[in-house]
Amino acid sequence: QVQLVESGGGLVQAGGSLRLSCAGSGRSFSGYAMGWFRQAPGKEREFVGAISWSGKGTYYGDSVKGRFTVSRDNAKNTLYLQMNTLKPEDTAAYYCAARLGLPRSEPEYDYWGQGTQVTVSS
Repeated sequence: QVQLVESGGGLVQAGGSLRLSCAGSGRSFSGYAMGWFRQAPGKEREFVGAISWSGKGTYYGDSVKGRFTVSRDNAKNTLYLQMNTLKPEDTAAYYCAARLGLPRSEPEYDYWGQGTQVTVSS
């Protein structure tokens, strides 16, 4: 079992930055691909980014490419999402997730956090 807890969400003005963290416990992150997804009210869950267990492969949704960066520290069992140049349309609850194997852009992950809210004001 892997337990995931996100933190770092909040209110930020358009153009600003936030860094989300996802702390894992229960077992080592090693071997698990990690992903970030987001969901706004009334919308489907959207892929934000993902990273391979080694950290060497990163993948991003089209709407965040060039603005968001996914990284991980396996020694700390922590996943990060650096968000720059934030836009009002980035407003959503952000979730981290873990799965054995390769990263996926579909929400086919084994473990999920409870989410952290990001609100971007215009």
